[in-house]
Amino acid sequence: MSIFERYLTVWVFLCIFAGIALGQIQPSLFQAIGRMEMAQVNLPVGLLIWVMIIPMLVKVDFGALHEVRQHVRGIGVTLFVNWLVKPFSMAFLGWLFLRHLFASLLPADQIDSYVAGLILLAAAPCTAMVFVWSRLTQGDPLFTLSQVALNDCIMVVAFAPLVGFLLGISAITVPWDTLITSVVLYIVIPVGLAQFWRKWLLSKGQTTFDATMTRIGPWSITALLATLVLLFAFQGEPILKQPLVIALLAVPILIQVLFNSALAYGLNRWVGEKHNVACPSALIGASNFFELAVAAAISLFGFHSGAALATVVGVLIEVPVMLLVVRVVNATKPWYERHA
Repeated sequence: MSIFERYLTVWVFLCIFAGIALGQIQPSLFQAIGRMEMAQVNLPVGLLIWVMIIPMLVKVDFGALHEVRQHVRGIGVTLFVNWLVKPFSMAFLGWLFLRHLFASLLPADQIDSYVAGLILLAAAPCTAMVFVWSRLTQGDPLFTLSQVALNDCIMVVAFAPLVGFLLGISAITVPWDTLITSVVLYIVIPVGLAQFWRKWLLSKGQTTFDATMTRIGPWSITALLATLVLLFAFQGEPILKQPLVIALLAVPILIQVLFNSALAYGLNRWVGEKHNVACPSALIGASNFFELAVAAAISLFGFHSGAALATVVGVLIEVPVMLLVVRVVNATKPWYERHA
C-alpha cells in the first residue's frame, strides 16, 4: 500500500479539521464555490470526482470478463452479496439505527438524508481499493479483475434503478433527473474515458502503462481529500453542534462491512471455492465505491446534506475496517482449507 492508502484515515481526519476551520475562517469563499453549479452539478467537485475516479478505472481491463467462467461459484457469491444483499441490508440498518435506535440523538430534519447517504454508499461495489485488499490476501488477481470488471458493467445500468428503488421504499423523494445525470457523469463518461486512455497507453507498451499508473496513482486520493475539505467546510456548523453524529453514522456502516464480508467468505467456503478466490470475493462484498457515493450524494442532496456527510463517514472507516477483514481472512486460512 502507498503512504496515501495506508494512512487514509489519518488524512481524512486532518481534512475534517482543515475543512471545518477554513469554513469558519472564510465562509464567503466556500459559499462562492458552492454557487459554481451547472445543471445541479457543482463544477469544482465534478472535476475533482473525475480526477478521483478515472485513474482507478484505467486499471480495469474489461477484456478480463471472459475469466468469469473460470470461477462461476465465486462470481455468483460476489454478485449475490453485492447486488442482492448489501444495498438492502444497509437500507435495513439505516432504518433500524437512524430512524429508531438513534433517532433521539440525531437532528430530525436530517435523518432521511443520512439514510439516503448510507444507501448510496452501499449501492456501488468497490472498484479500486479492492485490488489493494486482494493483494494483501494473495487473492487470485484474474478473479479480482474479472469481478471488478463485471461489477462495473452492472453498475452502469443498475446503480440508478437500485438507488431509486431503495430511496423510494425508504420514503425519500427521488430526483430522477439528477440521479441519471450523476450516473452519466460519474460512471458512464469516466468508464469511457478511462478505457480510451487505457488502450492508448497500452499501445505505447506495458512499460509506459505501468509508469503512468505509478505517476497518476496519488491523483485519486489527493482529489478525494480536496473534496473532503470542501465538504467539511460546508458541514462545519452542524458537526460542531453535534459531533456525536459521525460516531452514530459509523455504527451501521461498520456492521454492514463485517456482516457482508463474513457472509461472502462463508458462502464461498460452502460452495467449495478456493481461499484465494474467497478472499477478494469477501473484500469486494464489504468495501464500497465511496468516491462515487460522495459524488452522487453531493449532486443529489448538496454539500450541506446529511447524505454527503454519511458517505464521508464511509471513507473515514474504510481503511482500518478493511485491514481488519484482511487480517481475519488471512488468519483463518487453515480453517477455511480444512473444509476443502
